[in-house]
Amino acid sequence: MPNSTVRMTMTDRRSGFERRAIIRSKASLGVEWENLAGRYSGTLSDISECGCFVLSSGEVSEGDTLKLFLPLGEGMKVQILGEVKNHVFEIGFALRFIGLSEAQKKVLREFIAKNRLDD
Repeated sequence: MPNSTVRMTMTDRRSGFERRAIIRSKASLGVEWENLAGRYSGTLSDISECGCFVLSSGEVSEGDTLKLFLPLGEGMKVQILGEVKNHVFEIGFALRFIGLSEAQKKVLREFIAKNRLDD
C-alpha cells in the first residue's frame, strides 16, 4: 500500500487501542445500503471522511463493494460507494469509502459536521 494512502483500520478488540488513521465521529442515523442481494436499512453508528460503521443484519462479506445512501433531508440522499472491511454477523459492518468525487467529499464533510454526536 503506498505511503500516501490513508489507511482505515479497526479498533483492536483485545487491547482497545484505536488503530484508525482518521478518528470517526459518533452518529445515530438511519441509512440505506445496497449490494447485489438487494437494498437494506441500517443505522449509522460512526463516520469519518474515510469510512463508517453501519448497524445492520444484512448479509455482507469482507471485500464486498456496496452502495451506502446517506440522508441529506427532504427525501434527498447521497450515494457513496464503499468496500466492506470488517463485519460482525447480525450486528453490522465497517465500510471504507472508495472512489469519492470532490463533490461527494464536500457533501460528506458537511454531512459529518451536521450529524456527529460527539461535539
